[in-house]
Amino acid sequence: MTLEHNIAQMMLRQCRIRGNRMKIADSLGSELTGYELLMRMIVLQRLLGPNVLGTQGRNVGVLLPPCAPAVVTNFAVALSGCVAVHLNYTATSAILNQCIELAEIRHVITSRKAMERFNLQLDAELIYLDDLKDRVTLMDKLAGLFWGKLAPISWLEAKLGIRKIKPDDTLTIIFTSGSTGVPKGVVLSYRNIASNVKAIETAIRLTEKDVILGVLPFFHSFGYTVTLWTPMSLAPAAVYHSNPLEPRQIGKLAEQYRATVLLGTPTFLRTYLRRVEKHQFANLDVVVAGAEKLPMSLSDAFEKQFGVRPVEGYGTTELSPLVSVNLPPSRVPVDPKNPGIREGSVGRPVKDVQARIVSLDDGTPLPVGQTGMLQICGPNVMQGYLKRPDLTSKVIRDGWYETGDVAYLDEDGFIFITGRQSRFSKIGGEMVPHIQIEETIARVLNNEDEDILRAVVTAVPDEKKGERLIVLHTELPLAPSEITKRLAAEGLPNLYIPSEDSFLQVPEIPVLGSGKLDLKAMQQLAAEHFC
Repeated sequence: MTLEHNIAQMMLRQCRIRGNRMKIADSLGSELTGYELLMRMIVLQRLLGPNVLGTQGRNVGVLLPPCAPAVVTNFAVALSGCVAVHLNYTATSAILNQCIELAEIRHVITSRKAMERFNLQLDAELIYLDDLKDRVTLMDKLAGLFWGKLAPISWLEAKLGIRKIKPDDTLTIIFTSGSTGVPKGVVLSYRNIASNVKAIETAIRLTEKDVILGVLPFFHSFGYTVTLWTPMSLAPAAVYHSNPLEPRQIGKLAEQYRATVLLGTPTFLRTYLRRVEKHQFANLDVVVAGAEKLPMSLSDAFEKQFGVRPVEGYGTTELSPLVSVNLPPSRVPVDPKNPGIREGSVGRPVKDVQARIVSLDDGTPLPVGQTGMLQICGPNVMQGYLKRPDLTSKVIRDGWYETGDVAYLDEDGFIFITGRQSRFSKIGGEMVPHIQIEETIARVLNNEDEDILRAVVTAVPDEKKGERLIVLHTELPLAPSEITKRLAAEGLPNLYIPSEDSFLQVPEIPVLGSGKLDLKAMQQLAAEHFC
């Protein structure tokens, strides 16, 4: 693999180039130079040893919020030839244990504070970073110093076997919800993530003067690629905070380290708009929003308060995740003949990525301006779903990934998303599966085995969250308030539970002649009542 596509090698070299200057910091007070990051990674590798890291390609769980120790852990695992699988600590223990079983994870690296905070019961051996501190010996420290700072970089690369990495070797597995609620593991390779990193470098033109504000969790592909690997394998520094919904701490961190780049969701930006002081974001030069539709009114308000206008991008976990982005005007010269930004769109495809629109009926390619299914082809397309070739073959055909998003392309190649065909909602940046909610409702109503469908889930646009879940139902034996209580008792995440005022009784559930649900009619009914 060439240096351009070997982001592990790029990371090592960038840390050496950074030297005694800060490379990462966090709101807990950690601050590491390039040398220190490498030294700690070497020491942690030695402490974890063969019992945890074991053989090449072993999947190792990581359950840590964004912070300096999480960065060190990620690279200690990845640069040992293993696969760091970041677990979603906002999910239930049951869901996480499904992920652990599917990925055959034997060890999960975490901290005592994290486990106390999230109150999870995991079916794996837990390795607490807190307990490893007392095991560091003088030899560990000397090895860290030698390999991290003193040894020629070529020696370190040889020791770690970095040059033996192949483009299609697995770098990570990121879990996303399936339509039935069963977790799907998205397998992403070194090539996948590297292509995104290079595309981000081209689009945003990051330099060593940039400081990326990392508030997105690493179990999301957006956080994993853009706030973890991008700053580590390119020139910028990065500063981390564990919770994207704590604006006061984030504002202080941005001010202290003069953050220049912020990546988040519109939901997060609204929170910062209300709670972050103007001077704390004074150095922001680039703000990119994804995961939800970016309203023009939010862009206007953010620009008015902080002096920088957010731009919108688009991606999915299966695409590593970045597909397209509007180019920040502060980084790309304005060219009327070749515009880099078109508001209302999610931008043009990034470097080496192609987009096309095909008919929803027969899959034939459609011309400019016509609406259909958005498909993507490029080096960012995932390797597939873990142990699910059947599901992989349904979404990837001849190299083209079917996004499930309905869209059109304009004459300049900008992508405009108009809706979603698949049965998910994007709420606060999370993918919420309608079918799982319907099945749980059927369970609490004790009508799982009945032929009559009493309740279905659809969604309407929501200014604050992106989308709002709506339950269309015929006559029910329980009140909505009781149903929501029982959904919570069944273990559904709060994000998956419709509010009591989001239930709408209808004479009958809309069904097509084929027997399938009439999704369009469902959405229309919900929109007529709630919009």
